[in-house]
Amino acid sequence: MVPHLTTALNGPLLDLERRFLAALPNIEHWFRKQWQDHAAPIYASVDLRNSGFKLAPVDTNLFPGGFNNLNPDFLPLCVQAMQGTVEKICPEARGVLLIPENHTRNLFYLQNVAQIVTILKQAGMLVRVGSLLPEIAKPTKIALPEGGELTLEPLVRNGNRLGLEGFDPCVILLNNDLSGGAPDILKNIEQAIFPPLSAGWYTRRKSRHFAAYDRVANEFAALLGIDPWLINPYFATCNQINFHERVGEECLAAQVDAVLQKMRAKYAEYGVKSDPFVIVKADAGTYGMGIMTVKDASEITGLNRRQRNKMAVVKEGLEVSDVLVQEGVYTFENINEAVAEPVVYMINHSVVGGFYRVHTDRGVDENLNAPGMHFVPLAFESSCTLPNPDRAPDDMPNRFYAYGVVARLALLAASFELSEEQ
Repeated sequence: MVPHLTTALNGPLLDLERRFLAALPNIEHWFRKQWQDHAAPIYASVDLRNSGFKLAPVDTNLFPGGFNNLNPDFLPLCVQAMQGTVEKICPEARGVLLIPENHTRNLFYLQNVAQIVTILKQAGMLVRVGSLLPEIAKPTKIALPEGGELTLEPLVRNGNRLGLEGFDPCVILLNNDLSGGAPDILKNIEQAIFPPLSAGWYTRRKSRHFAAYDRVANEFAALLGIDPWLINPYFATCNQINFHERVGEECLAAQVDAVLQKMRAKYAEYGVKSDPFVIVKADAGTYGMGIMTVKDASEITGLNRRQRNKMAVVKEGLEVSDVLVQEGVYTFENINEAVAEPVVYMINHSVVGGFYRVHTDRGVDENLNAPGMHFVPLAFESSCTLPNPDRAPDDMPNRFYAYGVVARLALLAASFELSEEQ
């Protein structure tokens, strides 16, 4: 169940939150039915934006890298959710091989890996960490900034089984988004891999995720009798872009204009006084790279060399050719006068915590996943683990229930997305 949370944040009252609270039994029953029919990803994080008139996901990460940013009080929820998950996928409890990103210097990321190891161990699993890095030729200990250490070991493949020296796991857990492709050592192995290789950014597209989210949001909106736009950002795509050579700019400008026109109509319908904007970003990739805010289609054909270079490549130096044009959702939430957006973490289909991504140098219409961001964990209120319909809709337990609902809708869309890929 979605935990009851508190934070110092204050935000606008949302009619949407009232509807969520009033329909709580129906919502939870609907989710239970969905999870009976669809397998949830093993874990995920969802970036949300709350504009006061709209609450929507803007990104869903199937290889979440911020478990170390969760409040420590969330650990029991994480362990409980992981226990149920691992019991289904590895009943023999022979062990889990965790394969992280190819970082040895990003100690904050490795702190996340260490936290995943802790969750798995407390869930009763044997767990070791195998590295795809060729320079990891023997067990290598890395000291972590918050104390302790993490041991990376070289992968060993025997026939169609993948493991480590003296360790034959029953399941492989990826925390590597495979932006550079799926290495041969991971292909055609006997053990199940979670998330599957098809979830990697070398094949996954954000546009396919949001197409699946369209289906989910429309069905959920019909259940509640609401306009699906209140929980769903418009989007469009443009393929075969080359920012360096200015190829495809007309296509991109046309798609930007089309999304902005649809937004203007909705803003007029709901009396929204703010200027609509879109986010243009690479259709594949992460780490907040290849992203810009656009308020008029003319900005696309007016990009200077520096802006085009910024948009042209993403993680692993990969060239951007497919672009997502996504309705921009303002974030009118802030912490200590800094712009903030909630990020919700899930294991299997359970919400296990979250945090605010905060940026002191970014605006309410800008991407916050950028250098200079910091994280403020969401904190428990120990008295209860449920939303409280007797309290105001924007009281924190109820605000976070709404966050958990929309995040789980994105998780369900990811489930649809992965089942179609396989």
